[in-house]
Formats: sequence, structure tokens, C-alpha cells
Amino acid sequence: MKTKLISLPKIEDPRGNLSVIEGETIPFKIKRVYYLYDVPSGAERGGHSHKKQQEFIIAVAGSFEVVLNNGIEENVYRLFKPNEGLFVPINTWRELRNFSAGAVCLVVSSDEFDEADYIRDYDEFMDYVNKI
Repeated sequence: MKTKLISLPKIEDPRGNLSVIEGETIPFKIKRVYYLYDVPSGAERGGHSHKKQQEFIIAVAGSFEVVLNNGIEENVYRLFKPNEGLFVPINTWRELRNFSAGAVCLVVSSDEFDEADYIRDYDEFMDYVNKI
């Protein structure tokens, strides 16, 4: 599968909107959910790739950029809508940067944490994707 922005259902209500991730909303079964917050100004997160884990990234508050590189091309996505997320397939280097004040980054993953699934060095990532 390729990287893509996915719109989440948005249920509008005068008391506040609601969006949901369930069933076929994203292209994998959810096994892990985590979030990043209180990211200092100028800090970057990510800087790794996964061999098996797929992810879906949402800016539930504020905004930030997601830089994705598949070994051939690099794309930058600005996430700022709580009802839209970015699907990140396997073998994709990712970096998160330019967090706004108060930003909250929600990550939904296809697998539980496994250090062996991570590639944390960009040169190793390039070697890996050039071999597959």
C-alpha cells in the first residue's frame, strides 16, 4: 500500500464534533495507540522506519509536519485536521517536525512495540530498501 491521506468520518453536532476510527476506516487492525504532546519548539520526533508495522498519524490538536521518504522520493505532509490522518506503510522513513504550540500527535499502529522492527539509522534504511 502507498502513503495516503484518509478522511475520518466527522459527525457534526452543536455540542462538538466527533470522529471515529473503527472497522474499515484504516487499512489494518489496531494493536497499539500512542500520542506525542508537549513537544518543545524546534524539536523533531520519529527518525526511523518500520519493517512490518503500519501507522496512521493524526493531528488531534494543533499541527505538525510529517516527512516521509520511501527511498526514492520524499514528501512533506502538514497535518492539522483532527478528522484526517496519514497512512504510513512499511519501509517508509518518517520524521515529525514543526509542531505548533499545544500540538497532539496520535499514532495508531498495526503492531505492538518491537525494537527489532525499527530501522533507526537513515543509511541502514537506504541499504534495506534498496535490497527489497
